[in-house]
Amino acid sequence: MTISQLDGISDLLRDSPLDLGGDVEEMRGVFDEMLGSAPLPDDVRTRTTELGGVAALEVRAGATAATTATAVTVLYFHGGAYAIGSAAASAGLVSEIARRTAATALSVDYRLAPEHPFPAAVDDALAAYRALLDRGVRPGSVAVTGESAGGGLALALLLAIRDAGLPQPSSAAVLSPWTDLTQSGGTMATRADADPALTRRALQTRAAGYLAGADPRTPLASPLHADLRGLPPLLIQAGGREILLDDALRLAARAAHADVPVTLQTFPGAPHVFQGFAPAVEEAARALDHVAAFIRSHVDAPADGAVDDLVRQEG
Repeated sequence: MTISQLDGISDLLRDSPLDLGGDVEEMRGVFDEMLGSAPLPDDVRTRTTELGGVAALEVRAGATAATTATAVTVLYFHGGAYAIGSAAASAGLVSEIARRTAATALSVDYRLAPEHPFPAAVDDALAAYRALLDRGVRPGSVAVTGESAGGGLALALLLAIRDAGLPQPSSAAVLSPWTDLTQSGGTMATRADADPALTRRALQTRAAGYLAGADPRTPLASPLHADLRGLPPLLIQAGGREILLDDALRLAARAAHADVPVTLQTFPGAPHVFQGFAPAVEEAARALDHVAAFIRSHVDAPADGAVDDLVRQEG
């Protein structure tokens, strides 16, 4: 365990200027500066593109950075409580996943609330997935991932895919997912003092802006309250120091009851989305190693790749 390193992350988050429930325009700038301030490693290549009319960022890293095609696609959704964040700001974390999976990662810049309330983000996620299928990308070669609200959106996408009668991707890996917009988890209270990044008040503020009057128990907004039957294998990771811990624990239980293959990993002492510190924190790096192993164990990659060429048709 690297508790001292995790303590350092928590101190950094607690001292940051980010107030998730603050003025949305101001916090968008703070968030992007915090996440995007560190330069990407030299072996990372990014390129703007679009999927089904939705903006996206293509990310490659390591040995696959200079290739023309990869056999695995990671469809990624950034965090930010549906109101802040961007694909560019999350490129560092996405690149760590892309490197470990030897995949082309496509991080979706879905529309944000309050300008574009629910279900705009879900509509964009489904449009991006449909675009991959329309270009001949095999669903079995796709893994869906996301952090925080992006983890909740990834799960909502799986539900939308099922309800639309489309083939499911190979798997989904969600990091500290926000799955319950009612904020009813017990750890909202029991982890309130320990969590250096999130508060119930901030989540309530952002949930209200995203829902715009919709029922917070609506399955595509709060996947915890959905019928999860028919979803692909899930990997759920959460930190022991975050108020969203119960969102992960209850999701895993509901998935198991719905006969969905599910793996739950919790990390004592870890704050919200600690995986974003993988270059400097051993526990975060190990967590992403688990994510990559999970994706590789479920993906059914085509022998000839060709994912990149298909995506570039709309770039």
